[in-house]
Amino acid sequence: MSFDDPWVLVLLPLAAWPLWSASGAALVNGWMAYAPKDAASRAVGWALRVAASLALAALVAAMAGPHLPEYTVKRVGQGAEIVLVLDRSRSMDQGFAPGGRAPPPGGNTQQTLDYYFSQSPARLRESKGKVARRLLADFTAKRPDDSFALVVFSTLPMRVLDFTQRQDALQAAIAAGDIGRGLSETNIGLALDAALAMFDARPYTGSRIVLLVSDGGDRVDPESRERLARTLRKERVSLYWIYLRSANSPGLKAGADDSPDAINSVPELMLNRFFESLQTPYHPYEASDAQALERAIEDVNRQEKLPVVYDDLVPRRELAPWLDGLALACVLMLLAARLAQVRQWA
Repeated sequence: MSFDDPWVLVLLPLAAWPLWSASGAALVNGWMAYAPKDAASRAVGWALRVAASLALAALVAAMAGPHLPEYTVKRVGQGAEIVLVLDRSRSMDQGFAPGGRAPPPGGNTQQTLDYYFSQSPARLRESKGKVARRLLADFTAKRPDDSFALVVFSTLPMRVLDFTQRQDALQAAIAAGDIGRGLSETNIGLALDAALAMFDARPYTGSRIVLLVSDGGDRVDPESRERLARTLRKERVSLYWIYLRSANSPGLKAGADDSPDAINSVPELMLNRFFESLQTPYHPYEASDAQALERAIEDVNRQEKLPVVYDDLVPRRELAPWLDGLALACVLMLLAARLAQVRQWA
């Protein structure tokens, strides 16, 4: 047990005052001297004195701020350490439909119109970022043994949440990204640097994942490529990229007839080719609509369930409310005895 203000405990000797103070004057009655000794009355009297002393001691101790300090315990579960890297650029505020999910192939004009009219207005208006946050919230809720961290990025990365297993904090951090509008540029290289830095000086206890959710690529300079590749090998991190494919996007795979110059002009293709050249596990996913994104996240959820050892932080526990409750119970007992006291002989 620890105290916020231990100096208050010097007042504890005052709690002994009810034990040594004189009791109230007895009612005047000539026959009291002839009355036999009443052991029950003596016991009640001492019980009331002890209650008063206990109330004072509990109040003094409560004012000192008693608490049990936080501590960590080792736990073993099935899961991973996952850093969620979520794109917060302006393009993520755009919706999947109608540019994302294509209508049924080979259909005529009427079938195409029927397809688009079958999509609910809410689904058509829902942005890629909103869908991604909702599915990531469900994904994290299904993995209670995992430790999650969150990085959002556009021009610069922002470390929103360090590794934690507290679902309330994690869900709040994911939902917080739904405020305001994103910037027009992205820098995936800096975002991955910030995500990998979270593993620095952290003991290796199980699977490690960086889950990148973005709707665009980026040109990473050679120095950053070398640094990322070295850090991924050093920290033994697996990279997952869920690519949210927008309208007119070429995707992550180049066509057979695409020239090298055409490939080098598309950031998504260049970034995917760089990830494929890494000497660490890499898993790309393309999602052109909410359903494809959900399938990609479910596939990630089925993987990376190896045993993991982690430190669980048990938060500090305040003891002052319990002491206040004890003092209140003692005071109520004294009040009840006071109300039942006989003040004069009939």
